[in-house]
Amino acid sequence: MRYRWVYFVISSLIIVPGIFSLVKFGLKPGIDFTGGTLIEIKLEKAEGNVSEEVKQTISPQGGEVGSVQNTDQGTYIIRMKPIEQVAYEKIKTELGNKYGAIEEIRFETVGPSLGQELLQKTGIAAILAIGGILFYIAWAFKNVRYGISAIIALAHDLLVVVGIFSLLGKYMGVEVDSLFVTALLTTMSFSVHDTIVVFDKIREHMKKRSGETFAEQINLALTETMGRSLNNSLTIIFMLLALFLLGGESIKWFVLALLIGTISGTYSSPFVATPILFIWNELTTRKIRKST
Repeated sequence: MRYRWVYFVISSLIIVPGIFSLVKFGLKPGIDFTGGTLIEIKLEKAEGNVSEEVKQTISPQGGEVGSVQNTDQGTYIIRMKPIEQVAYEKIKTELGNKYGAIEEIRFETVGPSLGQELLQKTGIAAILAIGGILFYIAWAFKNVRYGISAIIALAHDLLVVVGIFSLLGKYMGVEVDSLFVTALLTTMSFSVHDTIVVFDKIREHMKKRSGETFAEQINLALTETMGRSLNNSLTIIFMLLALFLLGGESIKWFVLALLIGTISGTYSSPFVATPILFIWNELTTRKIRKST
């Protein structure tokens, strides 16, 4: 625990820019939350400034286009206000006349009311999950400081993911959707799982090595669990990295969110949750000594 303040500085260097971006720019919501239509197509004759020409072609058909994005797979993702199937067929016809054969990859439409409902349910799910985690860890370890330390580490991981995606949304136009929410909930699970493993080992050493200091018990617990945590995490990280590099455009940012969450969760268990638990224990011990 000698370098605990170094760990906090490292976390701050990552989190502070993300929080600043989150406060100033926020996240860029996808159609799952705002409502709208997403079309992904592949054009046979894609030449010139296709993105601008697609906007000009669609607008007369009653479609208000937000953005047209060219992907690495040679497809075009069109985001626009909600349209009906009939209007979509007209748009396809016009684009077909201009660019030849069109391969439809996906066509998704979400109404504004459904988007708001999803946003509300997402918030409720996150609050219930955090409350359940806090209650379970506090009950399992018979001490609320374990639960709160784990929640702080969990908040650290969520801020890392959300902050980075706020920056990506501002400078790369990356949107967050329901898959992003899934990635956040998965990150919460992964973060807490690793933290519980470390805390359980600390509790074990507190019983078996009661003659040692709390710092010695923590250091031994970290030494014993670090190898297992790294091996488990690296397996997941390599798999996610392969998916990010080789997978389709539709899951690219979902995989990146999982990848960031996994890396942050692996870091936060030994280097955020455990130092916080140690500092809390030290402060409590000093307070008890002063009172006696």
